[in-house]
Amino acid sequence: MVKVSIVGGSGYTGGEALRLLLSHPNFEVVQVTSERNAGKPVHVNHPNLRGVTKLKYSSINDLEPVDCLILGLPHGESQARIKDLMTLAPRIADLAADFRLHDAALYEKYYGEPHHCPELLSEFAYGVPEVNRAQIEGATMISGAGCIATCTITGLWPLFHAGIVKDNTVWVDAKVGSSAAGASPSPGSHHPERAGSLRSFKPTGHRHTAEAIEHLRADEIEPKVYLSATSTDSVRGILTTSQLFLKREMSEIDIRGVYRDAYGSEPFVRIVKERRGIFRYPEPKLLSGTNFVDIGFEIEEGTGRMIVMAAIDNLVKGSAGNVIQSLNIANGWEETLGLEFPGLHPV
Repeated sequence: MVKVSIVGGSGYTGGEALRLLLSHPNFEVVQVTSERNAGKPVHVNHPNLRGVTKLKYSSINDLEPVDCLILGLPHGESQARIKDLMTLAPRIADLAADFRLHDAALYEKYYGEPHHCPELLSEFAYGVPEVNRAQIEGATMISGAGCIATCTITGLWPLFHAGIVKDNTVWVDAKVGSSAAGASPSPGSHHPERAGSLRSFKPTGHRHTAEAIEHLRADEIEPKVYLSATSTDSVRGILTTSQLFLKREMSEIDIRGVYRDAYGSEPFVRIVKERRGIFRYPEPKLLSGTNFVDIGFEIEEGTGRMIVMAAIDNLVKGSAGNVIQSLNIANGWEETLGLEFPGLHPV
């Protein structure tokens, strides 16, 4: 058993990592930290775990050495503490945005401040296995990806890497649930899903644009990504609708071939494009609690315009699930371990 602790486990992403790790056959959760809740049971913030675990929160100052640390700290704290945390575990995975970018200039542009330890940015493998598996294998430092970035990148990566996007330009509209806004559950709150602010949702300049730009690059292609995000009344889920123009005339069969070449052996990618039935395209609510990303597309006849739809659960595939999948790969295990939940229907 690999001993793992969660540093900053009172928020939604830390809680989701805890939920998944408790049923993982190869991990043993040793500690979960929260300064505000130290000494209290973890179900104070995560009532779904009542009776599932007897773990109580510890202070970060009481962390013991383990095999792996998963960081669920607020933005900026991981980079401030990383060198101390590295002395406690030989493998670290960060759920925050601190180490998602390798380009320090791109970080400063989108986060409005210089990175505190840019020399470590290149040490972190970007934790989206579908597009970065080779770097994740054996990695000791893993950065989780942004939820909107994960949805955007997995939907578009095959097209950019096939070199078929006209002018390397795409417009992305993201519809997101409230838990993607950085909301954290609070003790005594009757509606914790309403606790988050919408500060991260901007019509322009959304921070996850930086990840899309960096990780859609291919063969010296510099993607032009125009991303907007809009909140919905859902708690979980993201649906990205991306518009682009194809360089040449292509059929549906051609595009299916592009996705098949890229994702044919991926356990968590599904192409959803049906001619009949109710669920003809990706539907976020069907993915709640799962690590799947569903991708659909439509080609507009006569114009070369293509619409790409991608859907995920922002807390699983968009955060904790991506990281656990990456840790499975880094440890040389079957990458679906602990992530087999197929979702619910009807919902």
